[in-house]
Amino acid sequence: MSSSDPSPAERRSTPVDGVEVLGALSPSRAGDFMTCPLLYRFRTIDRLPEEFSPDAVRGTVVHKVLEDLFDLPAVARTPDQARAMLPGAWKEVLEQEPLLSDLFAPVLEGSGGAGLHFDTWLASCETVLEKYFSLEDPRRIEPAERELYVEALLESRLLLRGFVDRLDVAPNGMIRVVDYKTGRSPGEMFEAKALFQMRFYALVIWRTRGVVPAMLQLVYLGNGEILRYAPDEADLLATERKVEAVWHAIRLAEETGDWRPSPSRLCSWCSYQALCPAYGGTPPPLPTREPQVPAPDVDPAGDIDSDEGVTGRM
Repeated sequence: MSSSDPSPAERRSTPVDGVEVLGALSPSRAGDFMTCPLLYRFRTIDRLPEEFSPDAVRGTVVHKVLEDLFDLPAVARTPDQARAMLPGAWKEVLEQEPLLSDLFAPVLEGSGGAGLHFDTWLASCETVLEKYFSLEDPRRIEPAERELYVEALLESRLLLRGFVDRLDVAPNGMIRVVDYKTGRSPGEMFEAKALFQMRFYALVIWRTRGVVPAMLQLVYLGNGEILRYAPDEADLLATERKVEAVWHAIRLAEETGDWRPSPSRLCSWCSYQALCPAYGGTPPPLPTREPQVPAPDVDPAGDIDSDEGVTGRM
Protein backbone atom coordinates (compact mmCIF):
# COMPACT_ATOMS: atom_id res chain seq x y z
CA MET A 1 0.00 0.00 0.00
CA SER A 2 1.28 3.47 -0.83
CA SER A 3 2.47 5.78 1.87
CA SER A 4 1.89 9.48 1.32
CA ASP A 5 4.07 12.56 1.34
CA PRO A 6 4.17 14.46 4.61
CA SER A 7 2.86 17.98 4.30
CA PRO A 8 4.53 20.12 1.64
CA ALA A 9 4.97 22.81 4.30
CA GLU A 10 7.31 20.54 6.24
CA ARG A 11 10.98 21.09 5.75
CA ARG A 12 13.33 18.67 4.09
CA SER A 13 16.53 18.29 6.08
CA THR A 14 18.84 17.75 3.09
CA PRO A 15 19.25 20.78 0.80
CA VAL A 16 19.03 20.37 -2.98
CA ASP A 17 22.09 21.81 -4.71
CA GLY A 18 22.86 23.72 -1.52
CA VAL A 19 19.41 25.33 -1.36
CA GLU A 20 17.06 24.69 1.56
CA VAL A 21 13.82 23.04 0.48
CA LEU A 22 10.65 24.42 2.07
CA GLY A 23 8.32 21.70 0.86
CA ALA A 24 7.81 18.86 -1.59
CA LEU A 25 4.86 18.09 -3.82
CA SER A 26 4.02 15.29 -6.22
CA PRO A 27 1.29 15.25 -8.87
CA SER A 28 -0.66 12.68 -6.86
CA ARG A 29 -0.70 14.77 -3.70
CA ALA A 30 -1.48 17.95 -5.65
CA GLY A 31 -4.28 16.06 -7.37
CA ASP A 32 -5.61 14.87 -3.99
CA PHE A 33 -5.85 18.43 -2.69
CA MET A 34 -7.49 19.74 -5.85
CA THR A 35 -10.00 16.88 -5.69
CA CYS A 36 -10.75 17.24 -1.98
CA PRO A 37 -8.68 18.98 0.73
CA LEU A 38 -10.00 16.51 3.32
CA LEU A 39 -8.83 13.59 1.19
CA TYR A 40 -5.37 15.17 1.12
CA ARG A 41 -5.45 15.51 4.89
CA PHE A 42 -6.51 11.89 5.47
CA ARG A 43 -3.80 10.56 3.17
CA THR A 44 -0.95 12.93 3.93
CA ILE A 45 -1.45 14.42 7.38
CA ASP A 46 -3.31 11.60 9.16
CA ARG A 47 -1.78 8.83 7.03
CA LEU A 48 -4.90 6.74 7.37
CA PRO A 49 -4.85 3.28 5.76
CA GLU A 50 -6.97 2.60 2.69
CA GLU A 51 -8.67 -0.53 1.47
CA PHE A 52 -6.89 -2.47 -1.24
CA SER A 53 -8.58 -2.35 -4.63
CA PRO A 54 -8.38 -5.24 -7.13
CA ASP A 55 -8.38 -2.66 -9.95
CA ALA A 56 -5.50 -0.76 -8.38
CA VAL A 57 -3.50 -3.93 -7.72
CA ARG A 58 -4.06 -4.92 -11.35
CA GLY A 59 -2.52 -1.59 -12.33
CA THR A 60 0.54 -2.18 -10.16
CA VAL A 61 1.10 -5.69 -11.57
CA VAL A 62 0.57 -4.64 -15.20
CA HIS A 63 2.93 -1.68 -14.76
CA LYS A 64 5.55 -4.08 -13.41
CA VAL A 65 5.21 -6.33 -16.46
CA LEU A 66 5.45 -3.39 -18.87
CA GLU A 67 8.53 -2.11 -17.06
CA ASP A 68 10.28 -5.49 -17.11
CA LEU A 69 9.25 -6.28 -20.68
CA PHE A 70 11.83 -3.82 -22.00
CA ASP A 71 14.60 -5.68 -20.20
CA LEU A 72 14.16 -8.41 -22.81
CA PRO A 73 15.61 -8.38 -26.32
CA ALA A 74 13.23 -6.66 -28.74
CA VAL A 75 12.30 -9.90 -30.51
CA ALA A 76 11.11 -11.41 -27.20
CA ARG A 77 8.65 -8.63 -26.35
CA THR A 78 5.56 -10.53 -27.39
CA PRO A 79 2.03 -10.88 -25.97
CA ASP A 80 2.76 -14.48 -24.95
CA GLN A 81 5.88 -13.42 -23.09
CA ALA A 82 4.03 -10.60 -21.32
CA ARG A 83 1.33 -13.03 -20.17
CA ALA A 84 4.00 -15.42 -18.93
CA MET A 85 5.49 -12.61 -16.82
CA LEU A 86 2.26 -11.91 -14.92
CA PRO A 87 2.64 -14.59 -12.19
CA GLY A 88 6.16 -13.40 -11.41
CA ALA A 89 5.06 -9.76 -11.24
CA TRP A 90 2.18 -10.72 -8.93
CA LYS A 91 4.58 -12.67 -6.71
CA GLU A 92 6.87 -9.65 -6.37
CA VAL A 93 3.99 -7.38 -5.45
CA LEU A 94 2.62 -9.94 -2.99
CA GLU A 95 6.01 -10.29 -1.30
CA GLN A 96 5.98 -6.56 -0.65
CA GLU A 97 2.39 -6.60 0.65
CA PRO A 98 1.28 -10.09 1.77
CA LEU A 99 -2.17 -8.85 2.84
CA LEU A 100 -3.08 -8.46 -0.83
CA SER A 101 -3.83 -12.18 -0.87
CA ASP A 102 -6.94 -11.40 1.21
CA LEU A 103 -8.49 -9.78 -1.86
CA PHE A 104 -9.16 -13.14 -3.43
CA ALA A 105 -11.11 -16.26 -2.57
CA PRO A 106 -9.12 -18.93 -0.70
CA VAL A 107 -7.91 -22.07 -2.41
CA LEU A 108 -10.73 -24.62 -2.44
CA GLU A 109 -10.04 -28.10 -1.12
CA GLY A 110 -9.41 -30.50 -3.95
CA SER A 111 -9.46 -27.71 -6.53
CA GLY A 112 -5.73 -28.05 -7.19
CA GLY A 113 -5.39 -24.35 -7.94
CA ALA A 114 -6.16 -20.82 -6.95
CA GLY A 115 -9.67 -19.71 -6.13
CA LEU A 116 -11.93 -18.66 -8.95
CA HIS A 117 -11.80 -15.00 -8.04
CA PHE A 118 -8.03 -14.87 -8.39
CA ASP A 119 -8.13 -16.67 -11.73
CA THR A 120 -10.72 -14.20 -12.98
CA TRP A 121 -8.64 -11.28 -11.77
CA LEU A 122 -5.46 -12.65 -13.38
CA ALA A 123 -7.37 -13.11 -16.64
CA SER A 124 -8.34 -9.44 -16.45
CA CYS A 125 -4.64 -8.58 -16.20
CA GLU A 126 -4.07 -10.56 -19.40
CA THR A 127 -6.87 -8.64 -21.11
CA VAL A 128 -5.27 -5.33 -20.14
CA LEU A 129 -1.91 -6.45 -21.51
CA GLU A 130 -3.54 -7.52 -24.78
CA LYS A 131 -4.88 -3.97 -25.12
CA TYR A 132 -1.35 -2.65 -24.79
CA PHE A 133 -0.12 -4.72 -27.73
CA SER A 134 -2.99 -3.40 -29.83
CA LEU A 135 -1.71 0.14 -29.23
CA GLU A 136 2.07 -0.22 -29.41
CA ASP A 137 4.63 -2.69 -30.69
CA PRO A 138 7.29 -2.83 -27.96
CA ARG A 139 9.66 -4.56 -30.36
CA ARG A 140 10.03 -1.20 -32.14
CA ILE A 141 10.53 0.90 -29.01
CA GLU A 142 13.72 1.38 -27.01
CA PRO A 143 12.89 3.60 -24.03
CA ALA A 144 15.58 5.93 -22.75
CA GLU A 145 14.26 5.55 -19.20
CA ARG A 146 11.66 3.54 -17.29
CA GLU A 147 10.27 4.33 -13.84
CA LEU A 148 12.41 7.44 -13.94
CA TYR A 149 12.57 9.51 -10.76
CA VAL A 150 12.46 13.21 -11.58
CA GLU A 151 12.66 16.26 -9.36
CA ALA A 152 13.04 20.00 -9.81
CA LEU A 153 13.42 22.79 -7.27
CA LEU A 154 11.43 25.93 -8.09
CA GLU A 155 12.53 29.45 -7.17
CA SER A 156 10.03 29.34 -4.31
CA ARG A 157 12.05 26.41 -2.91
CA LEU A 158 9.19 24.01 -3.55
CA LEU A 159 10.51 20.64 -4.70
CA LEU A 160 8.47 18.93 -7.42
CA ARG A 161 9.06 15.22 -7.78
CA GLY A 162 7.65 11.95 -9.01
CA PHE A 163 8.23 8.89 -11.18
CA VAL A 164 7.65 8.76 -14.93
CA ASP A 165 6.55 5.40 -16.35
CA ARG A 166 8.55 5.77 -19.55
CA LEU A 167 10.68 8.37 -21.28
CA ASP A 168 11.41 8.03 -24.99
CA VAL A 169 14.14 10.15 -26.55
CA ALA A 170 14.46 10.43 -30.33
CA PRO A 171 17.86 10.69 -32.08
CA ASN A 172 17.20 14.42 -32.57
CA GLY A 173 16.70 14.87 -28.80
CA MET A 174 12.91 15.18 -28.85
CA ILE A 175 11.33 13.76 -25.69
CA ARG A 176 8.10 11.80 -25.28
CA VAL A 177 6.69 11.27 -21.78
CA VAL A 178 4.55 8.11 -21.54
CA ASP A 179 2.25 7.03 -18.72
CA TYR A 180 0.21 3.82 -18.58
CA LYS A 181 -3.30 3.81 -17.17
CA THR A 182 -5.13 0.52 -16.76
CA GLY A 183 -8.50 2.24 -16.53
CA ARG A 184 -10.59 3.80 -19.28
CA SER A 185 -9.83 7.12 -20.94
CA PRO A 186 -11.65 10.12 -19.45
CA GLY A 187 -14.46 12.00 -21.13
CA GLU A 188 -13.66 15.24 -22.90
CA MET A 189 -14.63 17.30 -19.83
CA PHE A 190 -12.03 15.50 -17.69
CA GLU A 191 -9.09 15.43 -20.12
CA ALA A 192 -7.47 18.52 -18.59
CA LYS A 193 -7.45 16.90 -15.16
CA ALA A 194 -5.94 13.73 -16.63
CA LEU A 195 -3.22 15.75 -18.34
CA PHE A 196 -2.26 17.68 -15.19
CA GLN A 197 0.01 14.85 -14.05
CA MET A 198 1.74 14.80 -17.44
CA ARG A 199 2.17 18.58 -17.53
CA PHE A 200 3.64 18.33 -14.03
CA TYR A 201 6.25 15.84 -15.25
CA ALA A 202 6.89 17.90 -18.38
CA LEU A 203 7.52 20.95 -16.18
CA VAL A 204 10.06 19.03 -14.10
CA ILE A 205 11.83 17.73 -17.20
CA TRP A 206 11.90 21.22 -18.74
CA ARG A 207 13.34 22.73 -15.55
CA THR A 208 16.03 20.05 -15.25
CA ARG A 209 16.94 19.33 -18.88
CA GLY A 210 16.07 22.63 -20.53
CA VAL A 211 13.91 20.83 -23.11
CA VAL A 212 10.13 21.02 -23.41
CA PRO A 213 8.89 17.47 -24.11
CA ALA A 214 7.52 17.23 -27.62
CA MET A 215 4.74 14.83 -26.66
CA LEU A 216 2.83 13.77 -23.55
CA GLN A 217 1.16 10.39 -24.04
CA LEU A 218 -1.38 8.72 -21.77
CA VAL A 219 -1.94 5.09 -22.74
CA TYR A 220 -5.35 3.91 -21.51
CA LEU A 221 -5.39 0.14 -21.45
CA GLY A 222 -8.94 -0.16 -20.13
CA ASN A 223 -10.50 0.76 -23.47
CA GLY A 224 -7.45 0.82 -25.75
CA GLU A 225 -7.09 4.54 -26.38
CA ILE A 226 -4.17 6.95 -26.37
CA LEU A 227 -4.45 10.57 -25.30
CA ARG A 228 -1.67 12.73 -26.75
CA TYR A 229 -0.82 16.34 -26.07
CA ALA A 230 2.03 18.56 -27.29
CA PRO A 231 2.88 21.12 -24.60
CA ASP A 232 4.65 24.42 -25.05
CA GLU A 233 6.42 26.78 -22.66
CA ALA A 234 3.22 28.74 -21.99
CA ASP A 235 1.50 25.52 -20.89
CA LEU A 236 4.30 24.65 -18.52
CA LEU A 237 4.51 28.15 -17.04
CA ALA A 238 0.78 27.97 -16.39
CA THR A 239 1.29 24.56 -14.75
CA GLU A 240 4.02 26.01 -12.56
CA ARG A 241 1.68 28.79 -11.41
CA LYS A 242 -1.04 26.25 -10.69
CA VAL A 243 1.29 24.02 -8.68
CA GLU A 244 2.52 27.01 -6.66
CA ALA A 245 -1.09 28.03 -5.96
CA VAL A 246 -1.94 24.52 -4.76
CA TRP A 247 1.08 24.51 -2.47
CA HIS A 248 0.13 27.86 -0.93
CA ALA A 249 -3.45 26.64 -0.46
CA ILE A 250 -2.14 23.54 1.34
CA ARG A 251 0.02 25.66 3.62
CA LEU A 252 -2.97 27.87 4.43
CA ALA A 253 -5.06 24.80 5.27
CA GLU A 254 -2.30 23.63 7.59
CA GLU A 255 -2.16 26.98 9.35
CA THR A 256 -5.92 27.26 9.78
CA GLY A 257 -6.78 23.58 10.21
CA ASP A 258 -9.48 24.02 7.57
CA TRP A 259 -9.52 20.76 5.61
CA ARG A 260 -13.01 20.94 4.20
CA PRO A 261 -14.46 18.13 2.07
CA SER A 262 -15.34 18.63 -1.57
CA PRO A 263 -18.08 16.09 -2.42
CA SER A 264 -18.19 14.77 -5.97
CA ARG A 265 -18.84 11.58 -7.90
CA LEU A 266 -15.36 10.43 -6.87
CA CYS A 267 -16.66 9.99 -3.31
CA SER A 268 -18.04 6.62 -4.40
CA TRP A 269 -14.47 5.29 -4.55
CA CYS A 270 -13.21 6.98 -1.36
CA SER A 271 -12.11 4.78 1.54
CA TYR A 272 -12.83 7.53 4.07
CA GLN A 273 -16.57 8.14 3.68
CA ALA A 274 -17.26 6.99 7.25
CA LEU A 275 -15.01 9.79 8.53
CA CYS A 276 -16.25 12.51 6.17
CA PRO A 277 -18.60 15.25 7.47
CA ALA A 278 -20.29 15.33 4.06
CA TYR A 279 -21.55 11.81 4.86
CA GLY A 280 -22.27 12.31 8.55
CA GLY A 281 -18.81 11.25 9.75
CA THR A 282 -16.33 12.90 12.09
CA PRO A 283 -12.63 13.22 11.18
CA PRO A 284 -10.13 12.16 13.86
CA PRO A 285 -8.24 14.89 15.72
CA LEU A 286 -5.35 16.29 13.78
CA PRO A 287 -2.10 14.57 14.76
CA THR A 288 0.58 16.50 16.57
CA ARG A 289 4.05 15.76 15.31
CA GLU A 290 7.36 17.40 14.64
CA PRO A 291 8.27 18.37 11.06
CA GLN A 292 10.06 15.52 9.32
CA VAL A 293 11.77 14.73 6.08
CA PRO A 294 9.13 14.43 3.32
CA ALA A 295 8.85 10.77 2.30
CA PRO A 296 7.83 10.00 -1.27
CA ASP A 297 5.09 7.51 -2.08
CA VAL A 298 6.34 3.93 -2.25
CA ASP A 299 4.25 1.19 -3.81
CA PRO A 300 4.85 -2.58 -3.59
CA ALA A 301 6.74 -2.57 -6.86
CA GLY A 302 9.26 -0.21 -5.28
CA ASP A 303 8.09 2.84 -7.21
CA ILE A 304 8.43 6.21 -5.50
CA ASP A 305 5.44 8.42 -6.16
CA SER A 306 4.25 6.47 -9.15
CA ASP A 307 0.89 8.13 -8.41
CA GLU A 308 -0.82 4.82 -8.79
CA GLY A 309 0.30 2.55 -6.02
CA VAL A 310 -1.61 -0.46 -4.81
CA THR A 311 -4.48 1.74 -3.70
CA GLY A 312 -4.29 4.08 -6.64
CA ARG A 313 -3.37 2.52 -9.97
CA MET A 314 -6.32 2.75 -12.30
